[in-house]
Amino acid sequence: MSTRRDFLIKAGVITGGSLLGQGAWSASSAATGTTLVANTLPEPAGLAAGSTPANPTNVVSSNLFDGLITYDEAFRPVPQLATSWIESADRRTITFTLRNDVKWHDGVPFTSADVQYSIMEVSKKVHPIARPTFAQIVAVDTPDPHTVVFRLAQPSPVIWSYLDTSSAFIFPKHLYAGTDPLTNPYNAKPVGTGAFVFKEWNRGNYIRLAKNPDYWDTGKPHVDELIFRIIPDASARSIALQNGNVQYAPLTPVSLVEARRLEQNPDLVIDTKGWRSNAPMFFMDFNLRQKRFQDVRVRQAIAHAINLKQLTKTVFYDFATPATGPVPSYQSRFYTADTPQYPYDPKKAEALLDAAGFPRGADGVRMRFNHLNHTYGEDFQRAGQFIQQQLKRIGVEVTLENYDLPTYLRKIYTDHDFDTMNVFYAAFADPQIGVIRRFWSKNIISGAPWSNGSGYTSPEMDAVVETIQTAQDPEQRTQAIHQLQVLAQRDLPSISLAELKFFRIYSRTLQNVNTTPIGVYASLDSVNLGAPARG
Repeated sequence: MSTRRDFLIKAGVITGGSLLGQGAWSASSAATGTTLVANTLPEPAGLAAGSTPANPTNVVSSNLFDGLITYDEAFRPVPQLATSWIESADRRTITFTLRNDVKWHDGVPFTSADVQYSIMEVSKKVHPIARPTFAQIVAVDTPDPHTVVFRLAQPSPVIWSYLDTSSAFIFPKHLYAGTDPLTNPYNAKPVGTGAFVFKEWNRGNYIRLAKNPDYWDTGKPHVDELIFRIIPDASARSIALQNGNVQYAPLTPVSLVEARRLEQNPDLVIDTKGWRSNAPMFFMDFNLRQKRFQDVRVRQAIAHAINLKQLTKTVFYDFATPATGPVPSYQSRFYTADTPQYPYDPKKAEALLDAAGFPRGADGVRMRFNHLNHTYGEDFQRAGQFIQQQLKRIGVEVTLENYDLPTYLRKIYTDHDFDTMNVFYAAFADPQIGVIRRFWSKNIISGAPWSNGSGYTSPEMDAVVETIQTAQDPEQRTQAIHQLQVLAQRDLPSISLAELKFFRIYSRTLQNVNTTPIGVYASLDSVNLGAPARG
């Protein structure tokens, strides 16, 4: 690549600093025609999605790793590392034929042993989403290096919605076996099978990937380098998108007000299609390990004190709708509105706190606790401020705490050092994938992010979750999913606040951007650079 580009990296021009608006990076990429500049936010905690299942990781990881399959516009499976598959008549055996021309980036051949290790030793043991999704997989057989056989205790149709690289993640067994996959050093210097090879992670500045010259899908990728810039400031991200210094930003990169303005920019595309399978749900968790939050009246009071309509309008600028429970309404096959609800009612909230033994003190305060804001941008900080203001009216004093992503994850999922927090989880295409992890006691996994962070345990809920996983009759399964929503709203271990509408922004000069329902999580291997953006 050009000497000028290398100089710009070393000089720090591609950081999130004051030089963003000068067009230096876009000028370099235009000169070579081979560098695609993207953005991820916040900075990832790791770069292997199977160990750090978070959106900032997913958008980088999908370029480094392939999955068994991917999906088309209709969410039908499409071959990737697996060329074909056969499901047995009783639907308890799925046999995959693997490509025989794939190598890990260190030159070691990819084989069925990698799939077996990844599913049985990582996904089913420590992954907060895959663990319940793959509950019916009892064994993965490897009759030869290019054949993998999933053996199921019961048919499990949900598996077919969870086999792409951001879901059924495939690790290189030769680098992970015998280690803790959550702390393995290769999570920060990944060795994958994908279209791009990891080159460099300059913390706080950028992640640099290069074209994989030995990629099995001949002719891809179409660019020589893929740079993910770390730009903490939303205004700076907006400027970088407008002047072409960043050409692709998948993770709702600007404020919602700014997004409405950028919709008028003819050089940019604001797209929600790539988020369709994600179905993000925003909620507030209580740390149920604390005695005060074990009283459901306290949790009900907090719910009654938050005006969800005002939250979605003033915080999310109508890029959201109020939630009625943990399953989003656009999952129409599974959603029910027939659940306990907590309409905005400050007087009822105060009465519940009185009954629970938390009267106002001489200073007017009933209770004090901290609230950890989700780290994925200013919108979640504003949501925390909104909650803080709402609860102050009923005598609850909230201290907001903002951390970087690794600290946030450690405090919640490892140390349990928090009182309350806000976060969104992807509901995905089926509640078994993205919803039940919030409520299943077996998904309380120390150190595993995006799991049952509240510490909620309920034998009744566990029985419903396990019915969802094992029911053979579709109607019985749907009824169990409805019952999950009822129990979640009755017990209220967390408050489902809003159904979010995420978007990505990219240059109109980019060609072949993946617009399938998993587009946000898809590789950029097919993207071509068009005419350079105006500087």
